[in-house]
Amino acid sequence: MRYNELKKNHANYAPLTPIVFMEKAAKVFPDRLSIIHEDKYFTWQQTFKRCKQLASCLSQKLAVGDVVGFIASNTPELYEAHFGVPMAGMVLNAINYRLDAQTIAYIIDHSDIKMLFVDTEFLSLAEKAVDLSKKKPNIIIIKDEQTFTFEESYTQMDYEEFLVSHDLVSDYYKPLDEWENLSINYTSGTTGNPKGVVYHHRGAYLNAMGNALEWDMKMHPTYLWTLPMFHCNGWCFPWTIAMRAGTNICLRKVTGESIYEKISSHGVEYLCGAPTVLSFIINTEVDHVKKLSSTVKLMTAAAPPPAKILEQIEKVGFDVTHVYGLTEVYGPAVICKWKDDWNNLSSSEKANLKSRQGVSYLVQEELKVINSETGNEVQHDGNELGEVLLRGNITMKGYLKDEDATRNAFQDGWFKTGDLGVMYEDGYIQLKDRAKDIIISGGENISSIEIENCIFKIEGVIACAVIAKPDEKWGETPCAFIEAKEGVPITEEEVLKFCKENLANFKVPKAVIFRELPKTSTGKIQKAELRKLLL
Repeated sequence: MRYNELKKNHANYAPLTPIVFMEKAAKVFPDRLSIIHEDKYFTWQQTFKRCKQLASCLSQKLAVGDVVGFIASNTPELYEAHFGVPMAGMVLNAINYRLDAQTIAYIIDHSDIKMLFVDTEFLSLAEKAVDLSKKKPNIIIIKDEQTFTFEESYTQMDYEEFLVSHDLVSDYYKPLDEWENLSINYTSGTTGNPKGVVYHHRGAYLNAMGNALEWDMKMHPTYLWTLPMFHCNGWCFPWTIAMRAGTNICLRKVTGESIYEKISSHGVEYLCGAPTVLSFIINTEVDHVKKLSSTVKLMTAAAPPPAKILEQIEKVGFDVTHVYGLTEVYGPAVICKWKDDWNNLSSSEKANLKSRQGVSYLVQEELKVINSETGNEVQHDGNELGEVLLRGNITMKGYLKDEDATRNAFQDGWFKTGDLGVMYEDGYIQLKDRAKDIIISGGENISSIEIENCIFKIEGVIACAVIAKPDEKWGETPCAFIEAKEGVPITEEEVLKFCKENLANFKVPKAVIFRELPKTSTGKIQKAELRKLLL
């Protein structure tokens, strides 16, 4: 037969899907622990059965392709959703519970959520969001009995009741095409309403593998959930841990004390998080610090971690891997791949090298940095600033119901990140600034424009600029500069009170400075000059 006559068939081709990781873990390692949540333990066989039960019950209620929403903490239920929802042929929408009700209502309507699973801690928020929405999805509650005592009754069906509401069906959905929708993740609305980033099965499968390859993750790892699963589907680690048949350690409240406690009690070997998590660990009170029996691997991303923090965290026994990515690229897509000869450098020199974002993931095709004015690649000198572009298999399908934004994001075969950086001689990139003045606080993207628009509603404000202020705990926090109308008294307390009433808590400025704002000849506020004041 000629080459062009050799066709793909069921024997030589299967669409890539992360569902298979669960299947194989349950088949090969059925009795190994899959999830530990306080005093609740599951094996891979049990987790697989619960995922099939979730898929069976969803299939009786909804149709293939429908969107299922979750507003939940890092508990077994949200982990199961990462398999059970796609096993029903449906699309998972794990929603950031730190958002305000109005934004969540927008997400419900925009993604057309048909059913919403909600942890009771966030039930009042979810009910308010559903009231504000047009779709009005039914709510199924998640009762975390390992954390809370439930004396009151609820009118809604709970998750465990839902799992047994229909008979278990052994067959479950697998995609016919790996390009089929798997999940939708919403950005934090850095330029107005949040955008719905659509993932496919292929990308999730590949990035799950990429995580394990790039991190040199061994079989049966013990992984601590310090990273929210709602954030880029936990950077695809729900699927990665299943692929390595590891043990997921759930953590509801992330503090330095709780991290040390879980490491000590469960022998945690891996965890992920924004530089905020590093700060929590470094600043843990001495009485709660526990000596590590072995090195713990920590993957960090979001706001670029300061070299000082990287140096400090390694001194207490954590081996940090620095990655970079966006919601649009399934989480991490670039890694500061370590080179053995760097081990001979001083701790400060190693920290400076590790603070760079690095090179593209093995499963991501390519990256480059281009001069925004000329379109040419920047010099590999660590000085010429340009926009970071990415392309490959772990790039989103596009933005849901937003052709213009999708078209603008994809240009000339590349995804435009909107982040500005430099390229070094060795091909490693380092971010230097962010387009559109995005603030990343505790791993969450915050729109300066949204905060500015809120503050402008206060009587007497004639000019306002919000920029990122470096913060040891959160990486960055919003800082508001306000120019007030002469004779109109405005206090910092008044501004903060108004913001708290109109914004999600993490978007409220942590500092307010009153002064005349520097402007260009055309009246544009010079944020670069304001940043110099915070140095």
